[in-house]
Amino acid sequence: MSSIALAEEPRGGLAPVQRVLKKLKGRATVGDVVAETGLPTADAEGALKALLEVHRGHMEVGESGDLVYRFDPKLLRRDHLPFAERFKAAAWKVFVQGFKVWIAVMLVVYFVVFVTLMIAALFASQQGNRGRRSLPRMGGRGHGHFHFPIWYFFWTPRWRLGNPYYGHRYSVKGGKAPDVPFYKKVFAFVFGPDVPRLTQEQKDRSVLRLIRARNGVLGAAELVQHTALPLAEAEEDMGRLMSAYGGEAMVSPKGEVVYAFPDLMVSAHGRVAVREPNPSWRRMEIAQSLTGNDKKTDAIVAGINGFNILAAVTAPFFIFPRLGLGGPLAEVGLIWIPVIFSSVFFAIPALRKIANDRQNRGRFRRNVRRSLLGFIFESALTTQDAVSVENVGDRVRSGLDGGVAFDPVIQGELESLASEFDADVSPGDERTRGFIFGSIRSAFEGAASVRSQLRLNERRVGDIVYSSADSETEASERELASFDKELSGYVAAPSSTGFEDVLDLIEFDEELKRLNRPS
Repeated sequence: MSSIALAEEPRGGLAPVQRVLKKLKGRATVGDVVAETGLPTADAEGALKALLEVHRGHMEVGESGDLVYRFDPKLLRRDHLPFAERFKAAAWKVFVQGFKVWIAVMLVVYFVVFVTLMIAALFASQQGNRGRRSLPRMGGRGHGHFHFPIWYFFWTPRWRLGNPYYGHRYSVKGGKAPDVPFYKKVFAFVFGPDVPRLTQEQKDRSVLRLIRARNGVLGAAELVQHTALPLAEAEEDMGRLMSAYGGEAMVSPKGEVVYAFPDLMVSAHGRVAVREPNPSWRRMEIAQSLTGNDKKTDAIVAGINGFNILAAVTAPFFIFPRLGLGGPLAEVGLIWIPVIFSSVFFAIPALRKIANDRQNRGRFRRNVRRSLLGFIFESALTTQDAVSVENVGDRVRSGLDGGVAFDPVIQGELESLASEFDADVSPGDERTRGFIFGSIRSAFEGAASVRSQLRLNERRVGDIVYSSADSETEASERELASFDKELSGYVAAPSSTGFEDVLDLIEFDEELKRLNRPS
């Protein structure tokens, strides 16, 4: 289980409940688990919540209003990957690490070796054909001075070993000095910049703000509004959030499953009042750069490797005859090895570009989806008009930062959303066919009715009634109080779009690490 889980495991552990779920093909109520295991009701419910946090599943509501826990029949974990994908990822990781070591040695060593040999060959050529010449002394006086800041390749001031390199754009963000050793930029040229691995807590921060802003009650449709997740994934994630943050599943008068988080509405500083985070259409995905470097750095890296491959290819005609080199060892060491290495060095980013372009096309489609969600939620919660390519297409295009959203892409994403939310369809062709998302309105009304009933926004710690630091007299003088809060609107202007960098989510944690480092 996650370290943030609040659901308590039963005394006998989760194994008995897992066996029951497998027997029942992943669907069970609390009563089913109690009857099959003999566990107390509270323990059975706690076990189901704990399993829902780490395993794929969600909750359903029967006609009678009873809750049903539904898991994958195999009880697969949320982070489960097929063996083929795990093997592929592991093999790629081994290759990347090995090739990075090879880069660190080969690129610099061969660059220095070839520069030295070419200068020596030029020197020998100038002296005429007097036989084999000794190599000139490098770095001294008389024959010129070759200076390469080799230390900069591996280290720069204030750089800590193991620090990630997210790319030039991030390294200079906020006026930060691009204090990155050159080898990190070389690795990024070949394999791309480091990708931040967000913790679940980092991903959940804005969702928890949303829950607090909406008075401790949230439904799956509202999570879609915030994250742009497919509805089925949002329903699963609501189950995980419930287990991780002490939530309770409830059934609204309209039969919708909503989740209440009473503990999140209690603060030591009085009434909880937070600003609602941006919806999904103001948090567009930024396209991923192929290397993350600036153009100058990429040109330098490509120039060094290009010089190596050119020197290796021309070595038999320029270096070997002038310096009297030859034989199998020289051919392998100065031709075949650098040619193979340099070719692979250029081939990897060339192949990565194909995958990177495909991923950016996926980001573009997801951004179209996010933009459409803004107009869909505006329509469902205010005007209740039909949404079609004809009436939102131009506005979607204008919000994508100059991107070209072709009508087929908009139409495809709009039809996908209509299928997710079981929208009503009005007749028309591909451009004029409209969709009315009544289920979204129903889901929001259900959540609003639960908010009105629970009034979690009125919860507060109040005046402290007990403190271990108080004397008996001080403790007896404390009193309780309450506050009210009105519901507010839930739709931000869909025409106002924006982009959110995933790196912003880790910046707070990295800043804390820097502040806590010993000077």
